Amino acid sequence: MPERTEQTALGQTPSQTVGPFFGYALPYDGGPNIASRADPASIRLHGIVYDGAGEPVPDAILELWGPDAAGSPIAERGSLHRDGYSVTGFGRAAVDRSGHYTFTTVRPGASADGRAPYLLVTVFARGLLHHLFTRAYFSDDDPFLATVAADRRGTLLVEQDGERSYRFDIHLQGEGETVFLDFVGDGCG
Repeated sequence: MPERTEQTALGQTPSQTVGPFFGYALPYDGGPNIASRADPASIRLHGIVYDGAGEPVPDAILELWGPDAAGSPIAERGSLHRDGYSVTGFGRAAVDRSGHYTFTTVRPGASADGRAPYLLVTVFARGLLHHLFTRAYFSDDDPFLATVAADRRGTLLVEQDGERSYRFDIHLQGEGETVFLDFVGDGCG
């Protein structure tokens, strides 16, 4: 091969679908435990990730970001260190073979500007060129939700299915597709 003597401009590498490796490399001990189960303010957020055919996705990973029970951003947001007591504001959970995920967190409070309480959800899954962002709302009384078509608004609402337990299924496409959003800002503002 001849030696290169001039430099050429390099272009951006094209996106590729996420491979099966990320399910092994990204989860970490205590990742889904944003709050301790022993915390009386803790809740369970769980659900199933579905593909366009309505089948569970067995190898997705979800990240959850959220404020504290008063609606304020959490100072330790993003912490990979879990001490069993602190609410970190960030968690990561892999789904199981049936597409089910679960987080232990706190129910977020309404923000100071009056927005309804919600958690930010990021989805990584095979076949996606880029991760997806959505929100899991605990109330439909929100200015943003009023801008979402009425027949799609329900895809952003959690459903209480027990004491301190909420269900939030995610449909990547097809019938009942979850509303996905463009990411803007720091996620909790």
